[in-house]
Amino acid sequence: MHQTLHTLPSATPGSHHQLASLHYGTPGSGPKVYIQASLHADEVPGMLVAHHLRGRLAELEAQGCFTGEVLLVPAANPIGLAQRVLHGHQGRFDLASGENFNRQFTDLTEKVATRVEGRLGSDAAANVALVRAALREAIAETPGTSPLQALRRLLLGLAADADVVLDLHCDGQAVLHFYTTPATWPQAGELLARCLGAEAVLLAERSGGDPFDEACSMLWTDLARRLGPAHPLPPACLAATIELRGEADVTHALARRDAEAIVLYLHARGVIRLAAAPEPPPLRCEATPLAGSIPIDAPHGGVLVFHREPGDWVQRGDLIADLIDPIQGEVTPLTSPVDGHFFARDLRRFAVAGMPIGKVAGRVALRQGALLSA
Repeated sequence: MHQTLHTLPSATPGSHHQLASLHYGTPGSGPKVYIQASLHADEVPGMLVAHHLRGRLAELEAQGCFTGEVLLVPAANPIGLAQRVLHGHQGRFDLASGENFNRQFTDLTEKVATRVEGRLGSDAAANVALVRAALREAIAETPGTSPLQALRRLLLGLAADADVVLDLHCDGQAVLHFYTTPATWPQAGELLARCLGAEAVLLAERSGGDPFDEACSMLWTDLARRLGPAHPLPPACLAATIELRGEADVTHALARRDAEAIVLYLHARGVIRLAAAPEPPPLRCEATPLAGSIPIDAPHGGVLVFHREPGDWVQRGDLIADLIDPIQGEVTPLTSPVDGHFFARDLRRFAVAGMPIGKVAGRVALRQGALLSA
């Protein structure tokens, strides 16, 4: 393993941030996997999984088990790590711009399409190589003046040529679940769900807001659609945003389990070779549309008392929580909007009007437009 330190540009004289990337295996020797933790810097479980994963990967590298390469970024957001306001960690939004750290990653489809126009042929592997080269060039040309711009460009540059991109996040309180695209689900997403023991998988072509995972994966689908069958281009990057349960699920036992699950996936994808690898466990859930994941919103402020736990299966109209106005003494029942899987809820127990307090994954796509939370 070797470590590289990347220095972001300074917003003010005398200050700067650094991002560390850990490199295992030999570049170009086989499939490449990129894993980053805690792009939302106040979501801690991913950093602990990365801590356990780095040790395991070092052992496997020393044993000569690598047949590809893994690039691990154990703390993907040095800007957010440093943001504290009134003793509270603020790692989801950039305080300088108000922007969500996991939104507004540049869609480079047009720039890449222009670069490869007239150069692609009937060889799918050669087409993938050409697109990856054009993608690296396009990323290098994106703006990087502010620390946030530079961080986005850096992360995309590290991940752009990966066969697999795993972006480790967490929810408020939740079962383990992840987001990916319909195109990659049958190719490798189902295998990932089996290895992780995921209890929910949400699929969307475009979720809105240009998050990191879609910036890595959707270019391939969009280009293939434009090019047509004469210039075959497979979905060469499986990217998934993995929600490692809830904010408080920070234990060595869970992190070791998740790290081993990722190692099993690396073995199944041919990135490492384990002497005695178990079969991935059976699938624990079906994939459902992200547009069928329906938030439950608080109609007014008040105290939240939940009647349902993450992981419960509910029917439309089932009581999820009481919302109690402490001044008036009124109790408003909050019910499930659809039949489905109550897979996540907010960690806070006092809601403000309009706040999403939980999500139910249904089988029917009912929503349109931006599908992600702020």
